[in-house]
Amino acid sequence: MRTGVALALLSAVLFAGLYYFVTLLDPLEGNALFAWRVLLAMPALALLLSHSRGWRPLRVTIARARRDKMLALMLLCTTATIGVQTWLFVWAPVHGMALDVSLGYLLLPLMMVVVGRVFYKEQLSRAQQVAVGLAACGVLHELLVLGHLSWATAVVLFGYPPYFMLHRRLRLGSVTTLWIEMGLLSPIALGILLFQDLSIWQMFAQRPALLGLIPLLGIMSSVALIAYISASRRLPLGLFGILGYVEPVLLFWVAVLLLHETPSLQAWFTYVPIWIAVAVMAVEGMVRWRRNAPA
Repeated sequence: MRTGVALALLSAVLFAGLYYFVTLLDPLEGNALFAWRVLLAMPALALLLSHSRGWRPLRVTIARARRDKMLALMLLCTTATIGVQTWLFVWAPVHGMALDVSLGYLLLPLMMVVVGRVFYKEQLSRAQQVAVGLAACGVLHELLVLGHLSWATAVVLFGYPPYFMLHRRLRLGSVTTLWIEMGLLSPIALGILLFQDLSIWQMFAQRPALLGLIPLLGIMSSVALIAYISASRRLPLGLFGILGYVEPVLLFWVAVLLLHETPSLQAWFTYVPIWIAVAVMAVEGMVRWRRNAPA
């Protein structure tokens, strides 16, 4: 279990580090960063498929999708959704919206609780009700002060739940689905790199350091992905869910301390209730896990 915890924490730290690292890859902008991240994810997923003997299930799934139009449509929907999220994750830090995206990730676990209650009739514990209420206060303050929720926050907050719901309905392995999604996104990513203003060779000539930095981007992203999936397989679901709160907290502090997107005084009235809500959820999850953990 210690290995699983270490892998989950490593994944969170690497994804947070990636949030800052993409800002060092000038002159690459959001679209090019997205393209490189998609293309460099394929070798890591191939490694995972080989390790888990997943090539045969992958071939079976692709064959099914060719026959079943509904399955093919659902895979296209998940691909579009994860594509937007992957793009936003690397676009936001280089365009001054890292804090907005981090807020979306902070709210996401609470949104998933609401989705569970509304769509799957899951009962909310008292702690979850308190947490959702606190988060709602923070969001309400944001709406009253700004008159709207940032579009970047909304994309994370309302984009991921349908993605997870579709995955739940597909009942396919996470690596299998990710391979298909990244595979479908790869032609788009390749097109972005081929038709950008500066060619790949001009970009490397303009900044030779990219010859080392871009592979490092792939290594960080791939190791983070492998660690995350490996942790999900090694840990009890409850503990894995608790450790899932680490990443959004780290993203927030990366945005504040490294990217210098300091929240305004009024914004703290949005963040503080949400921080408390996340803490309530994490504590409740830890109590539940320890209660159910084998002696």
